[in-house]
Amino acid sequence: MDFKEINRATIAQFRACGEIEGMQRDKLVLLTTTGRATGRAHTTPMMFHDDGDRLLVIASNLGAPEHPDWYRNLVADPEVTVEIGDETYPALAAPFEGEEYDRVWTMLKQVYPFFAEHESKTDRTIPVVALTRR
Repeated sequence: MDFKEINRATIAQFRACGEIEGMQRDKLVLLTTTGRATGRAHTTPMMFHDDGDRLLVIASNLGAPEHPDWYRNLVADPEVTVEIGDETYPALAAPFEGEEYDRVWTMLKQVYPFFAEHESKTDRTIPVVALTRR
């Protein structure tokens, strides 16, 4: 399975305001980060959890042993761009820590049980990131 090709097609379908094969458009966000090594913009489609005035994204990477590239990029540069619905805006990315992380991660696993499965596949702590409009 070529995830880069799937992502390219998903991004194109999202931006064309069309139907996205196998996904619900209203549950999808495009997150653009700056590459920590290249300095180039990288856009990644992903699901999100609406948390009032911010969006939550989860760096589960399907339970892989390493964090996804988009997460490592936003740790290096937390200034990101969010595309949701028909709107694009700058945001600040902030990973949760401590008790707040525990609370939010527990809630997310209850709402989306597949994240508990991802967690069981890895030894790393799966990051949860808040995206707040700037």
